[in-house]
Amino acid sequence: MRLDKYLKVSRIIKRRTVANEACDAGRIMVNGKVAKASQGVKPGDIIEIQFGSRTFKAEVLSIQETVKKDEALSMYKEI
Repeated sequence: MRLDKYLKVSRIIKRRTVANEACDAGRIMVNGKVAKASQGVKPGDIIEIQFGSRTFKAEVLSIQETVKKDEALSMYKEI
């Protein structure tokens, strides 16, 4: 699954366009490397996002095309 779509489906970032813009700005890293929005994400990957001065770090646990709001938290584990 594409990184920008994963961030939207898992509800880490609210909209896919915002996820795209964050990737273009270089604020998102996957496994320690700056990631593009089109990069593939798989279970076990570590995603780091810079939100201003705060860094959000999470491990991908599962990939699903659609998920309910309550189940979205089960797609990743915050580190």
